[in-house]
Amino acid sequence: MMKLVAAAALTLATGLALAQATPVGLWKTIDDETKQEKSYVRITEAGGALSGRIEKILDPAKQDSKCDKCADERKDQPVVGMTIIRNAKPDDDKEHWEGGDILDPNNGKVYRLRLKPLDGGKKLEVRGYIGPFYRNQQWIRVE
Repeated sequence: MMKLVAAAALTLATGLALAQATPVGLWKTIDDETKQEKSYVRITEAGGALSGRIEKILDPAKQDSKCDKCADERKDQPVVGMTIIRNAKPDDDKEHWEGGDILDPNNGKVYRLRLKPLDGGKKLEVRGYIGPFYRNQQWIRVE
């Protein structure tokens, strides 16, 4: 009987931890094509919406990069400090954050966005859509 109670408590605690996984925090980005570590992005929440800003570029040769291919107000702005995730909001079950957009500063394209915490919030699936086409990346939580 005690084993059953302990197993139920552990299952409940695990379920609560997974339900509370959130994209808010500092993430190491991994390029979906090269699998190389690229940058640190900090995701914050304000007014029920998430935004993400590049805090650091890991390639020393790209520290002073500017978004020369951007078409909006971010054009020719420094990539470090740039907001690349805007207006992502939780879906009804709070397992995904959608409705916002994400900028790829390498090509200036803006994609519709879906964020999904994985592994209890240790990883983040980042999906960017243009029409029926999409790209996925898995980011690793730093803090």
